[in-house]
Amino acid sequence: MKQLRNEQKVKNKKTIVCFGPGPMFKGGIANYNTSLAKAFDKLEDTDVHIVSWTQQYPAIIPRDFIDRKSKADQLEGTRIKVHYITNYNNPASWNATVKLIKSLQPDKIIFQWAIAVQGIPLGYIARKLKKLKNTEVFFDLHFVIQKEGSALDKAFTKRGIKHADAYIVHAYKTADELRTLFPDKKFEVVERGGVIKGEGIKVLKLYHPVYDMFAPDPDFDVEKQKKEMKLKEHVFLFFGFIRKYKGLHNVIKAFAKVAEQRDDVSLLIVGESFWNTLDTKKFSTRVKNATFGLAKKLFLKKQDDERDYNPLALIGELNLEDKTSVDNDFVPNEEVHKYFQVSDSIMLFYLTATPSGIESIAYNFNMPMLATNVGHFPETVKDGYNGYLAQPDNIDSMAEAMIKSIEKPINREHVAATSKDMSWENYAKEVLR
Repeated sequence: MKQLRNEQKVKNKKTIVCFGPGPMFKGGIANYNTSLAKAFDKLEDTDVHIVSWTQQYPAIIPRDFIDRKSKADQLEGTRIKVHYITNYNNPASWNATVKLIKSLQPDKIIFQWAIAVQGIPLGYIARKLKKLKNTEVFFDLHFVIQKEGSALDKAFTKRGIKHADAYIVHAYKTADELRTLFPDKKFEVVERGGVIKGEGIKVLKLYHPVYDMFAPDPDFDVEKQKKEMKLKEHVFLFFGFIRKYKGLHNVIKAFAKVAEQRDDVSLLIVGESFWNTLDTKKFSTRVKNATFGLAKKLFLKKQDDERDYNPLALIGELNLEDKTSVDNDFVPNEEVHKYFQVSDSIMLFYLTATPSGIESIAYNFNMPMLATNVGHFPETVKDGYNGYLAQPDNIDSMAEAMIKSIEKPINREHVAATSKDMSWENYAKEVLR
């Protein structure tokens, strides 16, 4: 009888699979997938599994994706099981992934979708899993139209995400792009707390939750750290991977205009150059660079080769060395807080934008946003309330927003109010409804 009761208790649990990069990887999607799994784990009667890549991209991509610096175990104190199994370059591992997930008999599978090139393996895996009875397959969409999009990206995306029972989006723009990608499908956007009314495919409109893995240190000596970093009174922060779409070149140009008017400002740039993580002296790196460059020319002819993107050179060209502090490296999770705590505003002068992990981190520090009026930012950044919006491709407008943030500072309580309901717990509960 006792065994029967235990079996019944197990059956009443909801088994959830979070498919995406596990905590050994760098970057926002790994942080996101891990945080989501932890949120599910905190709910009652859940059995949570992270099913992760071992290699997320084609082997020719010249970049190191492993987090080799963070020391804290992000899953300490949880019941989450992690399975590193899926290798982009090994189709046999795709079948092994399907077999593993089937054996877990999940109630819900949430795939993290963040880059088009993963469409081939994810499309294959999702198609196989969609046949499971009593299992709901979600795609959590961080984008639909790729930031550096091409016809090939569109084809990969269509293949990758079409086998879903439901989708999650963090911006209305993403839902619109989903309709554009699949014009023959009927979708129904469901707001938080809402229920689907028709027969369309559910598109759950949520938000990018506020990261709780990065928190202010109450004992941190802000003034001492600013002095050590040679920062002035007003500090503008650019944080995260240096990618062209994030507009660091425009941030630096706008800051140069601000620095012409004021001598009490500093620009703090913290993050790893996305395409500069391998030892270029190694033969294997040279081979990857050559092969990757050829592939981009053949398949992505209209795109810039972002490996040549070097906005940091502008610092010297614009004579900003004494007003700029640069940490051009990957930051361990344990050290993230210090850069946000010494800063006054987060710089989000993106060229294009889907909901940003950097924005989410900034909310956790109640930091005002300085963003361009693109993508989803007008949905989250209310001009003059929790930040300031600048016009895209307009350096003067960006500089003006930076000046405003000093002369008419944003009340940080407004930033806190904006994000008060954007918790991981609320997010996880909505997915399980």
